Amino acid sequence: MPPSVDHVRSVTEAYLARHPEERHSLTLLFAALAGTDAPTSRKTYPAHVTCSAILIDGDQRVLHIVHKASGKLLAPGGHNEPVDRHLRDAALRELHEEAGIPPSAVVPLSGYEDVPLDIDVHTIDANPSKDEPTHHHVDFRWAFHLGAEHAVTLQEEEVDGYKWRPFATAASPTVRAKLALLT
Repeated sequence: MPPSVDHVRSVTEAYLARHPEERHSLTLLFAALAGTDAPTSRKTYPAHVTCSAILIDGDQRVLHIVHKASGKLLAPGGHNEPVDRHLRDAALRELHEEAGIPPSAVVPLSGYEDVPLDIDVHTIDANPSKDEPTHHHVDFRWAFHLGAEHAVTLQEEEVDGYKWRPFATAASPTVRAKLALLT
């Protein structure tokens, strides 16, 4: 069973308790939560929830992968699936699928066990081959430490490469800013 509306709302409110200045930027998320469609369904438009894993290694670097579809260097992540009971579960599943790092090799960033490090809203271009209009992803970005050495094994269908980047050069400006507060 995918994450419930109540779960998404609860996680969002816990996040906003830390970042109340971001409430306005989550207008599309609140509209999705008030709608009749599941907010975590990839077919919910104009916006739906996705999840990413911000994986930090022992050298204070963040794992980025090159998504084949966009060519962009991003954190491992994607859409929620029916097996994901909680939002964090989706981030862990995507990390395992795209980078080959199992949940047993990571630990949540201290203080962020139940709250994402960041929530970002970004536009996704229309994809006529998938019958998808232009829409928005509301990406819940969960932070983890690589708890045990583990090699990155890329999912060849979706991922072209990877790179470990220092906090100061993380691809997302909002993640970069929040990581800077941790050092």
